[in-house]
Amino acid sequence: MTAQRTVTIPEGVTVSIADFVLKVKGPKGELQRDMWHPAIKIVVENGNVVFTTESQKKQVVAMVGTLASHCKNMCTGVTSGYQYNLKVVYSHFPIQLKIQGEKLEILNFLGEKFPRSARVLPGTSVKLGTDEVSVTGIDKELVGSTASNIEKATRIRDRDPRVFQDGIYIVARGEQ
Repeated sequence: MTAQRTVTIPEGVTVSIADFVLKVKGPKGELQRDMWHPAIKIVVENGNVVFTTESQKKQVVAMVGTLASHCKNMCTGVTSGYQYNLKVVYSHFPIQLKIQGEKLEILNFLGEKFPRSARVLPGTSVKLGTDEVSVTGIDKELVGSTASNIEKATRIRDRDPRVFQDGIYIVARGEQ
């Protein structure tokens, strides 16, 4: 018995594999990822990417699905891209946001003197609104990690979270 997953390649996307590195090119850009696993074979044929294994082990069969999901996410990223929307919430002290190179600076959070900062990963773009932040990009992991960094930078400790609800929170995510 073999485990097999097939990912169809959308129109306008080219997929190639060389030395276990999967490269996906589309209208929005190019992504590449190392897909090496000793028990999994990856073949690009007839407009599909086929992931197969002869192993019966649960971990290897699960890894087939994981690699197929990564490939599908890469194809979606180069065609439409990903976007996370975050909401800025404050009650007393208005939060100010500034982009400084590869960092998002969060000023006046809970009236603090010193700014907090969140790392913006390369390959993502951050747009600031009045009470909202939008993170976009073609790599799902980088976009999610950048949004997580922003949310994590405003985490409140040693205070009651029911009273102090200030922060920047992820409210929506998905394709652009």
